[in-house]
Amino acid sequence: ATHLERTRRLKGGQFLSQITKDFCQAWGIKHTILPMTDSPVRTIVDTDEGELAFQEYFVHRRCEPRVKGFRFDGVEIARCASVVGAREAIESAEAIVICPSNPWVSVDPILQVIPLTPAKRPLSPRQRGWGEGKKVVAVSPIIGGKAVKGPAAKMYAELGIEPSALAVAEHYRGLLSGFVLDTVDAELSVRIGVRTLITDTLMNS
Repeated sequence: ATHLERTRRLKGGQFLSQITKDFCQAWGIKHTILPMTDSPVRTIVDTDEGELAFQEYFVHRRCEPRVKGFRFDGVEIARCASVVGAREAIESAEAIVICPSNPWVSVDPILQVIPLTPAKRPLSPRQRGWGEGKKVVAVSPIIGGKAVKGPAAKMYAELGIEPSALAVAEHYRGLLSGFVLDTVDAELSVRIGVRTLITDTLMNS
């Protein structure tokens, strides 16, 4: 029902950020939840069976096709969410935590719309330097070479990269001031290159 109502309102011309805000109010969520953009951005997965829209790859095909790469249609012209101030939230934050989600298809599109440091691609004047000087910490979604949930480890392997917490840290190289990894990966900490926190990251209950 959430998806149907969101789609209905988007087709009616409403901003995703306003819809998200209304959902939070309806459900009593007090935290501010901000989409990365109000512009349409589509994740396309390049596979050994051709290009697939992400939902086709993830839901219908159950991540079975072999991954070759990704692109995000519309990301180059996407602007930061307008109604509730995603840019202002980042600029006013004391620190930024990249949660243990899939770096390739969950975090990368956000960083392309709202880059935190000048890094992998040229930035426009409106983007350059967002989050500059902030503490940026990532939590590894890979524990013991496996993803807790989802296809992240499979994607790493199919792209020719051994899935590991170290690979995740390398993915974010130049962005992080700290990295959190699980105790089972403690031996990797000396190779990560930024300050690390080794702890139990998997919630078992």
